[in-house]
Amino acid sequence: MKKLITVIAIFMALFLSNSIVAQDILKGNDLSTVRVDYLSDGDIAKIKTQLQNNNVTIDQAEAMALSKGMSASEFAKLKKRLALPEGTKPTANKSVAKKKSNDLKSEDEEESDDDALRKQEKIVNKKVKDSLNSLVFGSELFDNPTLNFQPNLNLATPVNYVLGPGDELQISVNGVQEFSDNVPVSVEGKVNIQYVGQISVSGMTIEAATQKIKGAISRVYSTVRSGQSQVGVSLSRIRTIKVTIIGSKQPGNYSISSLATVYNALFLGGGPSKNGSYRNIELIRNNQVYKNIDIYRFLVSGNQSDNVGLKDNDVIRIPAYTNRVTVEGEAKRPGIFEMKKGERFSDLLNFASGFNEFAYTASVNVLQKTGKEFKVADIQAAQYSSYVPVNGDVFRISKILNRFENRIIIDGAVFRPDTYSFHAGMRVADLIRQAEGLKEDAYLKRARIIRLKEDLTTEIVNVDLAKAMNADVSANIELNKEDRVTVYSILDFKEDYKVTIDGEIKNPNVYDFQDNLTLNDLIVAAGGLTGSASKRVEIARMIRAEEIDEKNPNKVELFTIEINPESNEQATNFELKPFDVVNIRRMAVNDKPEMVLIGGAVAYPGKYVLVNKKEKIYSVIQRAGGLTSLASLNGIKIKRPIKKDQIEALENVNMNLGKKDSIQNKLKKKLKEDLKFATIPVDWDKVSKNQNSNANVTLLPGDEIEVSPFNETVKVAGNVLLTSEIPYKSGKGFNYYLDAVGGLDAKGWRKKAYIIYPNGQAAVSHNVLLFFRTSPTVTPGSQIVVPEKPEQHKLTTGEWVSIGSVITSLALLIVTAFK
Repeated sequence: MKKLITVIAIFMALFLSNSIVAQDILKGNDLSTVRVDYLSDGDIAKIKTQLQNNNVTIDQAEAMALSKGMSASEFAKLKKRLALPEGTKPTANKSVAKKKSNDLKSEDEEESDDDALRKQEKIVNKKVKDSLNSLVFGSELFDNPTLNFQPNLNLATPVNYVLGPGDELQISVNGVQEFSDNVPVSVEGKVNIQYVGQISVSGMTIEAATQKIKGAISRVYSTVRSGQSQVGVSLSRIRTIKVTIIGSKQPGNYSISSLATVYNALFLGGGPSKNGSYRNIELIRNNQVYKNIDIYRFLVSGNQSDNVGLKDNDVIRIPAYTNRVTVEGEAKRPGIFEMKKGERFSDLLNFASGFNEFAYTASVNVLQKTGKEFKVADIQAAQYSSYVPVNGDVFRISKILNRFENRIIIDGAVFRPDTYSFHAGMRVADLIRQAEGLKEDAYLKRARIIRLKEDLTTEIVNVDLAKAMNADVSANIELNKEDRVTVYSILDFKEDYKVTIDGEIKNPNVYDFQDNLTLNDLIVAAGGLTGSASKRVEIARMIRAEEIDEKNPNKVELFTIEINPESNEQATNFELKPFDVVNIRRMAVNDKPEMVLIGGAVAYPGKYVLVNKKEKIYSVIQRAGGLTSLASLNGIKIKRPIKKDQIEALENVNMNLGKKDSIQNKLKKKLKEDLKFATIPVDWDKVSKNQNSNANVTLLPGDEIEVSPFNETVKVAGNVLLTSEIPYKSGKGFNYYLDAVGGLDAKGWRKKAYIIYPNGQAAVSHNVLLFFRTSPTVTPGSQIVVPEKPEQHKLTTGEWVSIGSVITSLALLIVTAFK
């Protein structure tokens, strides 16, 4: 009964503590009994909501939860559950406690989220690139963070693994009877198993300890003795051991995994120091040299026989090197190498991965050091296996020469121009046959050989190719290596003739001339005649003569022929000569209909075709039905597009304003970008009375006629107090309308005010007599514009003083002159 009450109390405590966590993890006082494995998905969702409502991240809540008794392992489980999608639980054995790992990982390597069978504590060892010793062969092995030789903790435990204090075993009984627990190996080297007692395992292999533990458990669990239950023993946590590294870049004592090896420890220590040996590293165990490690065995052949496991209190000693040499030049892996006693230059080549493809392999130059000075020696290929490198030797492997032993070249009018191998006794015909023979356009009178002489100068040897191919020994001369044979083509000597066609043709251009080229051929090649082609064709032909004819002033000979414009095949098929120029003339009358646009207060606005070349504005307005009753007789104007040639003409005019003056540039910019049309005002009163007056403007294609409707207001704009439209009053002038908008502002320039009438015409004020000024008449629909005054530079006091001094000096000069 007592046991039952205890079980119920424990269950209630767990349940209540978990409920407290789920309800309010930030306000709970005691979280030591929390078991995250027993929290439901709903509880996890409540915790997420609680953290979000309090604007607290899970990392910020860690210190609070640990201070209230929650273990670090349980908080890690909670953090993991909160990171998983809702409804997902981690697949772990709830009876197996998750222990900290003692893994040898670099600082930037992330720890796996998967639940490994065993773990280790994370050891940080920052790697710094060794630029000082970068040429030393093997140095890159210890400053590369992707190489760390860490043991794989997920592999099966080695059967020869020796247990010791700090290890932890997972012991389980499965079957009729079940039991599971994680038991550490105490400092006395014993494990304490519930109901079984203490068992000494220190110094035993994992295999021997497993047998001993099974025997002890079978004495307590009867089903184990009968075989109804099975015992499992595995290593769940690995102890750390202490090793000392001497002579490394980062010497010191290191706590590392008991599964670690020599290379793992060397990596942690940064490898040998600047003068450290890579080939005579000592592993000292129990004050004796247990193993000599040669890293080159691993670097050159991948042999890891020296990568032995470490034990507690091992010492790794890296002595200074005794013999280093340097390999420069055309080796596959140049650098600084350490040599052992008795090793030869051939061994050094093996360390450097041999010569590269450009190396001169017949001999190697070596720079040696004597007791007083330097000495240079050459090692021949036969000495590679006997020469013993000496400390400080610098071996220089040079490049092969940029020349060929048996090269010969042929180019030009052969089917396969290329580089070929030369052999003694080779002749011109032999090389041509090797190049698949002569092409049809080959020039047989002559071939050229550029020959390299013994003093490296060149000479030209000419060959009669026709005789050489007919086995004439005198012409089929013998070749030398490095000869370059060139076979000419008859096309190389042919002039590149052209003919030109222009005018009413679809593709006027310059075309290649061929023999028997006719006018019909050229017309078809140029895409045929256009619809505006006339029957007249002019063909200009250059005059060729051996002597100058002073009586003939003509530069060309001119042919005028008639063609049928409706057909590209002419009855007179004129034969052309090189450099002829053909001009297809345009029909005398072949103008396409051109239009103007009329809009505004007319009966039928829209586009109208110009009937004749001098059609006037009055005629077009009458064709558009005349003016409507709403039209303003003073509001008719023509907007004429500014053409490209007008802008070009302005650009070609030199106004002599100086290079730095921007007036002309501003004017060109205004024409190009701002103004699209030029406005032509129309005096309709004159036009309607006399159609022959100058006011009846002749229209051009693209013109736009704008008839404004009648407007009874006058617009006032510019530098006035109020931009507005004022109703028109007959007889009122400038001042009336300026006063109606409040007058001018501080920058208004009354003298330069002007008016723009509805038809686009403008007028300004002007002086009549000395003190009288008249303003233009204001009409309905017009616009008064007041511009801004230019900024005036006021003279400073110093400038007034200077002017006064000049005037005084002039006065004195005048007085002096009249004395």
